[in-house]
Amino acid sequence: MEIQVSQYFTHISHIGFRLSVKIWLLPASGAPIRFYDCALGVIKFTVKSQQMEINKGQQPGKQLEGIMREIRFTDTTFRDGHASLWAQGMRTGMMLALARDMDKAGFAAAEVIANSNFKKCVRELREDPWERIRLLAKSLTHTPLAAMAGAGAPAPFGIAPLALQKLYLERLTANGIRRLNVMESSNNMTGRLVSTVPIAKNLGLQVVVALVFSLSPKHTDDYYAQKAKEAVALGADKVYLKDSGGLLTPERVNTVVPAILQNLNGTPLEFHTHCTTGLGPVSTLAAVLAGVDTVHTAVPPLANGASQPSVFNVAGNLRALGFTPLVDEVPLERVSNDLMRMAREDGFPVGHPLEYDYGQYVHQVPGGVISNLRHQLRQMNIEHRLPEVLEESVRVRQDLGYPIMVTPFSQFVVSQATINVLSGERYKLVTDEVIKYALGVYGDEASSGVTPETREIILDRPRAGDLTKTEQAEPSLKEIRDSFGGGITDEELLLRYAVGGEADVDAMKESGPFRDYSQHHGRPIVGLVETVLKSRDLRHVSIQQPGLSLIVE
Repeated sequence: MEIQVSQYFTHISHIGFRLSVKIWLLPASGAPIRFYDCALGVIKFTVKSQQMEINKGQQPGKQLEGIMREIRFTDTTFRDGHASLWAQGMRTGMMLALARDMDKAGFAAAEVIANSNFKKCVRELREDPWERIRLLAKSLTHTPLAAMAGAGAPAPFGIAPLALQKLYLERLTANGIRRLNVMESSNNMTGRLVSTVPIAKNLGLQVVVALVFSLSPKHTDDYYAQKAKEAVALGADKVYLKDSGGLLTPERVNTVVPAILQNLNGTPLEFHTHCTTGLGPVSTLAAVLAGVDTVHTAVPPLANGASQPSVFNVAGNLRALGFTPLVDEVPLERVSNDLMRMAREDGFPVGHPLEYDYGQYVHQVPGGVISNLRHQLRQMNIEHRLPEVLEESVRVRQDLGYPIMVTPFSQFVVSQATINVLSGERYKLVTDEVIKYALGVYGDEASSGVTPETREIILDRPRAGDLTKTEQAEPSLKEIRDSFGGGITDEELLLRYAVGGEADVDAMKESGPFRDYSQHHGRPIVGLVETVLKSRDLRHVSIQQPGLSLIVE
């Protein structure tokens, strides 16, 4: 069926039945503005119009001339993808084995590191994150590398001294980072971002300021329109709508994205969501239809699940809708195949499209936090208690006045919820960060909603008195260096601060070179034999194909 519609296409409804239709959208004058070939298989379209006419004479090809918008892609595989699905477990050697093919895809940027990765790299992977950045910069020569940073970086969850933050941004730039995705967890555009943005811009970094999405009576479209104005006033080169919990629906996208765009004064808007509720791919398409020109995606198997939508799915659907996705999927097919091999060899999960999950709207815990929480509970042999912790997270978030569930607040909430569950008594033990949150250390905008009852319980303990007397210190770089004993490089200083001590950094330095994942690239039989040899429960393996007979006893 081919139809003309007298109004703009304005609404994508819930996931529904398959469609294969062609729709031309025309203003009242009858001049065509866009052509859609809707063979998506997962989307149910609703056209809001009272006037529809069957068109028998138009030629679809002519509708496409000069109206196919180009859509750019920012890749998240090397950062948010494995943070969401592999508990930040992707190794430097894996990334380097994939980097050259990733560089051929034409991404607008590739996010490769975050301040939270530093602790994971050093403590568990025993790898140097600075070396990771340097080596990736040498391999991804056509793709700007991006770092994700909270306003308090390099502190993983707190607020670092300004002198240390400046040094952190300097070293990121020196090692090859060209773009900074920066957020303030409560969208406070008058706090640390006021100094972060000009420091980064003076270093030559492209600064992309996040508008962190949340659901609450406070977080209306008007709220995000105002925050968009404030982000532009800071000097942001770009703004991105960051939906860490995958909470956006296509309906909400259709109202909040236009509200933001109208207040950006021409500053480009990017779109970042997760697939945690099952709606990520559909919401991404809705964002493009609403005017977004750059979307964030990941490469399977590090797409879907709690991660970003698949680059293949989004690019294919955009083509069906008449857009031009500026991404080359051919090298990414090789990346995807290699990632699947790595996942099998190292026992990592594979991201799959999720069914709609209303529970995500209840607890609002981001996928990356759930991934890390599951990993930590598994290490304690109590992974089965994950649902209890998520239920308690709902109550803790309510007690704290509905903080936006993004780093560091999501970690604060989940950590306290875990303690409440495991101790068997709510707030018997309280983390320092929750105490500081209630004291207003993270800003009044964040903590003003803490309920009086909860505030009294949290602060009625000696530790609260100690932290009340502690002011946010702004020591000089020399004072910070001296506190670690002096005689260390800038990068080691930052590592020791981010990790919280010297022992883990020393152990990382003594662990030797990282594993080379490229040695069996393109030689699957070698990887198969290695996997077989590692398996202790196999007695007999037989491989048969024309011209080959291999039996291992």
